[in-house]
Amino acid sequence: MGLVAGQLALFAFGQVRLGALLTVPSAIVFCFSLVLNFCSIFTTVSIVGVALGVAALTVVLSVTSGFQASFKQKVLGVNAHALVLKYGRDFAEYRDVMKTAKAMPEVLAVAPFTFDEMLLSSGRGTSGALVKGIDPKSAGAVLDVGEKLEKGKLSDLEASPEDPARPMLLGRELAKRLKVKLGDHLRLVVPSDVQLGDQPSGAGETATREFRVAGIFYAGFDEYDRRLAYIGLHDAQALLGGADYVTGVEMRLVDLDRAPQVAKALLDKLGGSPFRVIDWQELNHNLFTAVRTQKLVLVIFLNLIILVAAFNIVAALTMLVVDKTREVAILKSMGLPPGGAARIFQVAGLTIGAVGAVLGLALGLLLCQVVSRYGYALDPRVYLIDQLPVRVSAVELVYTVVVTLVICFLATIYPAVRAAGLAPVDGLRQE
Repeated sequence: MGLVAGQLALFAFGQVRLGALLTVPSAIVFCFSLVLNFCSIFTTVSIVGVALGVAALTVVLSVTSGFQASFKQKVLGVNAHALVLKYGRDFAEYRDVMKTAKAMPEVLAVAPFTFDEMLLSSGRGTSGALVKGIDPKSAGAVLDVGEKLEKGKLSDLEASPEDPARPMLLGRELAKRLKVKLGDHLRLVVPSDVQLGDQPSGAGETATREFRVAGIFYAGFDEYDRRLAYIGLHDAQALLGGADYVTGVEMRLVDLDRAPQVAKALLDKLGGSPFRVIDWQELNHNLFTAVRTQKLVLVIFLNLIILVAAFNIVAALTMLVVDKTREVAILKSMGLPPGGAARIFQVAGLTIGAVGAVLGLALGLLLCQVVSRYGYALDPRVYLIDQLPVRVSAVELVYTVVVTLVICFLATIYPAVRAAGLAPVDGLRQE
């Protein structure tokens, strides 16, 4: 995912509107011409090399950070900050667990839920679905489902007991697959192996019940929009055998970044096994670890671009040392110490790096602005989200500049040492 994000970021301007398509290349040509007016061709090539490396690194860091932020936003939009689960499927003491969790100052709200894989059929389409039973009165304080609804309201899950067709909320893509709209009826099929509790007569057979589409939501995360459906908690418990069991208790926290610490503290209060507490980072560990790992790989490879530009700096400064041998010799004969001669070329190299970093940042931020403004559509079935996200971080910009200047400083060492080692007599021999 991260590698693809980097490739998309580097070539995004090739897919946006014509105006944006012309903006970035024009900016590159303008910068190149501007630098060429004041510097030699070797210095210009070095500066442009650094600028392109910094621009690429800026864009890729912004896009991968955008993926991280977007995934976090989408995941937490329909998931809680922490979950309390129980080994086995007889979680009957959930009310006591909710009281214990709610008494913690770090916990804002709690709500019970069930979660099982079932089958939905509308007569026009059939699809497997992850059906989540929630309490519409308490779930709104824990989840953002109500804000994600395009049609209907979360309170619509509170249908009257006399209504034979119970209400259900569907993801947008799931509704399209089933070919249903608001108010249409469909049938929910519960496999016998997920039914719990004291089964009614005929237990062991597949249970079915008629539902009505009371709302359609759009989470912006393809996995949820394509597979997730919500029903009332009591309806879910009735389908699962009628027992007052739940899958778990979900919580919204004051500070989601402290979720691991809160999860550990709550588990200690509950006495450990058979309970387990999972925070949002652990629940989505594979997704976020993959993005972080691939972001690191991208940063390493893109730093190689700056490293290649550093070799251009070495060549440019070495040529400068050769070209300015006479001037260095005169300065040394006038009392300039070897360290002073070395610092002259180190300052020159750092100036090349600084100018390249500034131009690269400007170019990278320009490209980020172009992508943000005009958008870059993604296939949500492949990338899980429908648009290339961009999130510029000041910390990452500072990191890019610091790494660039460090590499450029290292590139000045050999030319500086060579300049420091020049003897005045060598430069003045031909005079």
